[in-house]
Amino acid sequence: MNRRQFSLAACARAAVVVAGLAGMAWQAPSALADTWPSKPVTVIVPFPAGGGTDAFARPLTAQLSKQIGKQFVIDNRGGAGGTVGASLAAKAAPDGYTVFIGGAHHAIAPSFYKKLDYDIEKDFIPVTVIAQPPQVVVVNPSRVQANNLKELLDYARKNPGKLNYGSAGNGSSHHLAGELFKLQTKTFITHIPYKGAGPALSDLIAGQVDMMFDGLGSSAQHIRAGRIKALAVASAKRSPAFPNVPTAAEAGVPNYEVSTWYAMWVPKGTPKEIVDRLYTETEKALNTPELKQVWISNGSETPQFTQEQFAQFQRSEIKRWAQVVQASGARID
Repeated sequence: MNRRQFSLAACARAAVVVAGLAGMAWQAPSALADTWPSKPVTVIVPFPAGGGTDAFARPLTAQLSKQIGKQFVIDNRGGAGGTVGASLAAKAAPDGYTVFIGGAHHAIAPSFYKKLDYDIEKDFIPVTVIAQPPQVVVVNPSRVQANNLKELLDYARKNPGKLNYGSAGNGSSHHLAGELFKLQTKTFITHIPYKGAGPALSDLIAGQVDMMFDGLGSSAQHIRAGRIKALAVASAKRSPAFPNVPTAAEAGVPNYEVSTWYAMWVPKGTPKEIVDRLYTETEKALNTPELKQVWISNGSETPQFTQEQFAQFQRSEIKRWAQVVQASGARID
């Protein structure tokens, strides 16, 4: 083979290699989505077990594990109103093997905390909202002798500071729901922060605190069991799960509407093909009869959000809670 023939043969071989690589690249997106996940997926929940986030995250991850054939394993990382777990998730490898399930707390944090080492909008990709249970005003019936919201408000106004309420921590939706309630009712109720809704709820049941502004998802079973008493739901209409509990507006506090929504994100940089499949599988899971029944019993309808609608909703919630933080003066530097 002369030099010219060798050169032509080499060029031909190079063209075949390039074409092969191009074919692989063209097929990569679907192949990536089809092969993911090839190992267990870690789901970071930024609160201790037993709270509202867990009430929806655990059934969902069990269903995803069943559908996809790989385990979705919850890692509870509580602290600082959910920001410790969020920070950890933001720094995780964007390979599809770390998923973050948080909620309304993470729309509050940007205005509540002066310094955060992550940005919920810039460091994450929003996947979808998984649940939207309303907040519910609940009291320990042995500590608070109120049969309805009017009686609670009468006592609070005559005895400023004597009532207290537990929350999932400073900057949590429970905390800001309480501050919003105080602003709208012109009352003073002492805030007691915990490291998650689960510990706060346990102390409410045990009679260590008077009341909570809790997500219906975590309170529902305890309301049914009579351990705590629901005085009002913070929604425009009554919850189908508790039709006898009035809305806040019906009970005398108009415009007090707070949803403790929960949602799913992944770290920025996660391949779009994986994000899209995660979204599709999550929507499929949420619409199974099994999860629909769990959601109803926890006081939530099944939300229907596209990824873009969730991104828009997140922006509107960040703006809304910034106004509440400013008006209440509740903030941590």
